[in-house]
Order: sequence, then C-alpha cells, then structure tokens
Amino acid sequence: MSEVIVVTSGKGGVGKTTTSANLSAGLALRGKKVVVIDFDVGLRNLDLVMGCERRVVYDFVNVIQGEATLNQALIRDKHAQNLYILAASQTRDKEALTEAGVGKVIDDLKAMGFDYIVCDSPAGIENGAIMALTFADHAIVVVNPEVSSVRDSDRIIGILQSRSKRAKAGGEPVREHLLITRYSPRRVKDGEMLSYGDILDILKIPLLGVIPESQKVLESSNAGVPAVHDVQSEVAQAYGDAIDRFLGKQMPLRFVADEDRGFLRRLFGSRKAAA
Repeated sequence: MSEVIVVTSGKGGVGKTTTSANLSAGLALRGKKVVVIDFDVGLRNLDLVMGCERRVVYDFVNVIQGEATLNQALIRDKHAQNLYILAASQTRDKEALTEAGVGKVIDDLKAMGFDYIVCDSPAGIENGAIMALTFADHAIVVVNPEVSSVRDSDRIIGILQSRSKRAKAGGEPVREHLLITRYSPRRVKDGEMLSYGDILDILKIPLLGVIPESQKVLESSNAGVPAVHDVQSEVAQAYGDAIDRFLGKQMPLRFVADEDRGFLRRLFGSRKAAA
C-alpha cells in the first residue's frame, strides 16, 4: 500500500529539499519504489539537488492541467533504481495547485505501484505547502536547532493536526516525525544552539533523526548527488539511521555527543537557581 510522506517546516532554508532528496534516495536504495514531488511552484530546486535539471521537459503543473501524462513528466533517477522525480513548474502561478488536481496525481501514482510518494513542501503555509500537507500519511518536520525554526514548526504541526484529509475525516492522525538538521554538539555545549532535548521538550513529537552540521551537505547538493550515496560520510550515516528508524528499525542515536545542558535548560536552570 502506498504511503504519502510530506517533508515540511515552518521556516525556509532548514534543509527540507536536501532531506526530501536523501530520504527518497535512501528508501530507493533499500528496495522501495519511490517518487519525489517538488511542490514549490515557481521556485523549484529539487531537480538541481537530484542532478536532473537538464532532463525536465514536463512538470507537476503540466500533469495537473492535462498537458502531459505522468509517464511523460516522471524523470528516472540516474543513481538509484526505482526512484523517480516529478519537478515543479518554474513559471506557473502557485494557485495552479488545486486539491482536486493534486489528489488525482497522488491517486494515479498510487495506482502505478509506488511504495512511497515523497512531497517536498515549500516552507510556511502558502498554497503549495497546504496542498502537500492535505494528503499526508506521514509528516517529517525539519528543524534547525534555533528558536525561530522550532517556533515556526510548532505552527506547522498545528496545521497538520487540523487541515489534513485524515484530520477532516476524523480518522487516524498524520504520523509526525521530527528531523533535526545542521546539528553541532560543540555549539550546543557552548550554549549557541538548542539541544535535541530542548527541541523535543518544545515540539513533543517523536525524533526520527539528527543530521550533523557538515560541508558534505553543500557539496552533495552542488554535485546533484544526494549525500546518502557517500556511505562513508557522517551525513549519509545519519540520514541512513533516520530512514531505518522510519522503516521500523531500532537504531542508536549518533552524532550528538555529550552535550551537558542545552540553551533552554541553561536559561531556565539559572532562573531556578536565582529563585
């Protein structure tokens, strides 16, 4: 049975597209049939991160509007079997994504036998983000360890719990997963960023993984090859652990080191001491 995974966040620039690329590639490397869809109409970059920007002929909006079929628009990944990319339109209006149109594409992809349909959502609550969230079975909430990113993600979680099709139908809620990116244990120890414990205390959703801060993320994006293909890198291993947890495996949490207390614990701990 096909499942829809939405990769979302409240704040831009936290690593959603990088996560969508690595998640979809990692699932495909584990034998799953996967399609990843770019919902960021007008500002697409998933095709760049996946290294297929020169192969885009038809896009998501072309399919919705009946100008192309899915078979014409889907791009087969060069690095992982059973992985396909559906690019966003670079020029169309964001309102071109309609609930009926998106729903039909999702249903057609399910009928094609995909195990996972990964939706790379725009940041915030614009139309593309709402359309992606509407059809979610799983939501991976991507945050950086900073207060503004966590606060905005808390709002996205509220929207998930109220506006998804599952919520409107009164059925089983969307399964939420927290992924923390650009994490530096040293900076946590120095009190410069939130610890993963701080973030869990605020958002209160299950932790899927912690991705370390690394130059490898930028290098892999520029090369158009998701980092999971470089199995020796810490980033690839961290994404691999997160994917294995998503698939139900028990994996130890790596790359978080011994942190002492995070920023919030220091702040509130000092207040208690003063009291």
